[in-house]
Amino acid sequence: MTKFKKFKPNTAGIKSIMKLPAVGAELGRIARRIAASAGSGGGIYKTDQETGSQRIRSAVMGNYDFPHSGGKEGSRRDLLRGLDGADD
Repeated sequence: MTKFKKFKPNTAGIKSIMKLPAVGAELGRIARRIAASAGSGGGIYKTDQETGSQRIRSAVMGNYDFPHSGGKEGSRRDLLRGLDGADD
């Protein structure tokens, strides 16, 4: 029987990759595609990106036309549609 060694990730390497400008550019591109796809449902979505001490993060934020898009369920539906449409 083969014995497996416990996996130990190279955390320093992972942290350095997560702060690369190319990673930030790709995260931003994906967030913009999600926002554009979610916005096709009638809401207004915005993106934000920030470089922290550990990583770059991108976010798609809220439906800024909330009352006209079906409330919480409409916003949730649009964001889920955005996730589906962002993988092109």
